[in-house]
Amino acid sequence: MQASAKYIAIEGVIGVGKTTLALMLSKRLNARVALEEFEDNPFLERFYENQERYAFQTQMSFLTTRYKQQQQLRNLDLFYEYLITDYIFDKDKIFAYLNLQDDELRLYETIVNFMDKTVTQPDLVVYLQSTPERLMQNIKKRNRQFEQMIQDSYIRDLHDAYNYFFFRYKKTPLLIINTTELDFANSDHDFNLLYDLICNKTHSGTEYFNPEKKLYEPRSAQL
Repeated sequence: MQASAKYIAIEGVIGVGKTTLALMLSKRLNARVALEEFEDNPFLERFYENQERYAFQTQMSFLTTRYKQQQQLRNLDLFYEYLITDYIFDKDKIFAYLNLQDDELRLYETIVNFMDKTVTQPDLVVYLQSTPERLMQNIKKRNRQFEQMIQDSYIRDLHDAYNYFFFRYKKTPLLIINTTELDFANSDHDFNLLYDLICNKTHSGTEYFNPEKKLYEPRSAQL
């Protein structure tokens, strides 16, 4: 069955697995994939060391990089039917409102409002939810050097900011999935469950999926 959404964006807090899922979906769909270029931000490591001092530089570097990439995505590759990304352009605002001071935020809003008019919107946004505790576990497990400076309090604040943003999000169809108990990176069962939810259904408005552990565990795991 072909996916009804041709442009799918995966979103979520740091450590939730959005890049992993984007890559897995792109492989299954033979889709073009565009990943956020966060490692190219020269201020990111310094931001985690001193958030107040480097917030604006980090934010503007991300904003310009994301905008440039989004402009490139407007020319869809003729060899691919689908496009998968691991972010949406609007997510930039989550970090801006969380990290910037008032005068910095006013300048940021002037710039981002101009950029936003030329950005192509996804057919479907998938917001992967998890708990701050699970997110921190994932961050520590993947052991990226610059992420080891991330504080629990920052992840909790970011978790709350993402929820606030997406519970009010109306731009595109939105699928919110609670992934706290899922392990789609290592479980074919869990990945196939998400694939069916995302790709084999027609989406409109805002939809929620909150699986209970007993409903999705493979039979052998329940014995």
